Amino acid sequence: MAVTGKYSWCNNFVSVAQAQIFIDMAEQFDNPSTSSKIRSIGQIFRITGWISFVLQLVLGVVSSLLLLVFSIRPPGTPSSSAETGFGVFLAVCGIVALGISIYLAFRCKNIGRQLQSTNPSNRPRKLETVKTLQLALTVNLVGMLLTLLGAQAIVGSLVFKAARQVGVVSFSSANTFITAQDMFVVQANANTITAHFVGLAASIWLLNRITK
Repeated sequence: MAVTGKYSWCNNFVSVAQAQIFIDMAEQFDNPSTSSKIRSIGQIFRITGWISFVLQLVLGVVSSLLLLVFSIRPPGTPSSSAETGFGVFLAVCGIVALGISIYLAFRCKNIGRQLQSTNPSNRPRKLETVKTLQLALTVNLVGMLLTLLGAQAIVGSLVFKAARQVGVVSFSSANTFITAQDMFVVQANANTITAHFVGLAASIWLLNRITK
């Protein structure tokens, strides 16, 4: 009887311990403060991703239209110089990178919506979210670098044209005068750089919030 009572007491102790473990696990996953923090981060992701998406999309569309206007020249209009052509090529590469950044901003908005889900299984893992933000940072940095190099080539070409106009450089060419189309591509580069800066700032802000 003593042995039976001893085993019965041990079984009850193990059962209580297992129940406590399950309770602790449930509290860990269903902790209101943790869920509230995750939903708060999700709201930040959703709002920041939406603002970044809209701003980059608008600036990207305007830049694309300006480059399109630059590329369409009326008959008889002299073609652009080699420096300007190379700068436009780099500007187009910057816009392509901006398109990827716009997609990643939209993805961040969706990540925010998933983080606000009441079902924990629908929430993305932290590692995947950090990788998405790191990819967005890389894309924006590369796109900004390409656009800055393009802007340097274009501005250098325009400075040379301006020097020929005022007679500092004596060289006769059909591409002597600066036209409005030349300024379109400068404005397009400025818009693209601004868009990449918006994406860069949003990614840094979100990365800082999720790693706190």
